[in-house]
Amino acid sequence: MDRIANIHTLTKRLIVMTAISLLVFSVIFGISYFFNGRLMMTWLGFVCGIIGGFVSIQQRIKNVSDEELTLLTNSWFQILLVPIFGGVFSLVLYCIFLAGIISGNMFPNFYIPKPSGSVPDANFMIELFTKTYPLTGQDFAKFLFWSFVAGFSERFVPQIVNNVADKSSEKVNPSDR
Repeated sequence: MDRIANIHTLTKRLIVMTAISLLVFSVIFGISYFFNGRLMMTWLGFVCGIIGGFVSIQQRIKNVSDEELTLLTNSWFQILLVPIFGGVFSLVLYCIFLAGIISGNMFPNFYIPKPSGSVPDANFMIELFTKTYPLTGQDFAKFLFWSFVAGFSERFVPQIVNNVADKSSEKVNPSDR
């Protein structure tokens, strides 16, 4: 196969996988909304990360080497790997937002339920997953945007994690530096 044919094949596979991802997660959204009456932000963030990963691959197709293009064209696993990582990175970023590790005007703020008793229990964990929401419409849009970025830029979340780890080790061992 020549390069143009490989690009067309890969583009078709990316479109198919994006459509399947949207369909599968739409069904999950529908089921969770139907049974709980709530939209879980974790699923939404994961989907945005996956879509960001698919868009990232599509954007890079023209710049990859012929060997890498052949590998991507011949392997569904390779096509799925980047978007799945994007989904995972978006979940890590969601945890970073909820923990308040990064904050500011560019990042979303969330309503996080408080435990009803003095000690968190199983009911609190269920409420944490089902009742944690962005505070405003702008926060919701910021959450969607950053979830997409987490999937699109495969280095973004790992860099945040590395920066946080470096800063925390500096605070633990200031004399070592």
